[in-house]
Amino acid sequence: MSAAQDSVGKRVLAQAAEPVPPAAGAPDAARADAPGSDPADRWYRVVWSSKKARVGIIVVAIYTVVALAAPLIAPYNPTDGSFTPLTGPSAKHLLGTNVGGVDVFSQVIYGSRVSLLVGLLGGLLATAIALVIGMVSGYTEGTIVDDVLSFLTNTALVIPVLPLIITLVAYSSTRGIPLIVGVIAITSWAGAARAKRAQIITLRNRDFVTAAKFAGDGPLRIIFAEILPNMTSLVAAAFVGAATGAIGAEAGLAVLGLGSSDSVSWGTILYQADAAGAISQGLFAWVFVPGLVLAILITAMAFINFGIDLLSNPHLRED
Repeated sequence: MSAAQDSVGKRVLAQAAEPVPPAAGAPDAARADAPGSDPADRWYRVVWSSKKARVGIIVVAIYTVVALAAPLIAPYNPTDGSFTPLTGPSAKHLLGTNVGGVDVFSQVIYGSRVSLLVGLLGGLLATAIALVIGMVSGYTEGTIVDDVLSFLTNTALVIPVLPLIITLVAYSSTRGIPLIVGVIAITSWAGAARAKRAQIITLRNRDFVTAAKFAGDGPLRIIFAEILPNMTSLVAAAFVGAATGAIGAEAGLAVLGLGSSDSVSWGTILYQADAAGAISQGLFAWVFVPGLVLAILITAMAFINFGIDLLSNPHLRED
């Protein structure tokens, strides 16, 4: 081979080895996969691209700020009963006072703390239970471990959740946030566990899992270090769904008189309003505002899930 031919061959090989930059009109997904791009930034951009998710994130952020700054925003202590009972809205009491002479607006502000805390802790615990049971069951499909965990999941799915929650809370000697979080978590993990089991079954035979097996990695490391990172969108959606359910469940229990006795929540405000006959006395703000802020928060959480869905289903992404 001549020196000229050898030089031409080297240039061809060098050009083939160079990375090809994405075209100017290439979609964002292709640009995001380019070397050196930030995965976290891609995650954020995809979720933020949804108009509904943007609204949900902004609303939840406002609620979080209100909860954290409650002592600065609320005009009175939420347990201060030194005011005239059952007064209507006024400049001094924006939403009036309840039967105990407590400022309702201050209770609404502080109630955001309980709802967000129950949603966060209940969502985390329910998601953790679903992750462990669903992923171990799916990875061991066809074995006795899978049979036992699948039986447990199917049993939990057919048990009526609401009567079970009411029974567990009603017959408990103490009622507090830890009890409510625990009861909500152990009664709401089954659906997410089944979804994770189905997902891991589709992933456990991929090449990266086979390579991890040949490298000598154990089952637990393969499940949580190799497979779990590929299920982030499903896990995030499960957490938001579980947190939303926990917020609604806590409010429902409180409205029935089964809420925490040592904290103020939107559900307890509604329970007190119903017990005092607020509607019949014309104190509509006492009933309407706590229900409205609760509905807005649950709707915002549902909107956030629209953005998370875009991570697992690119066909839903907006242009």
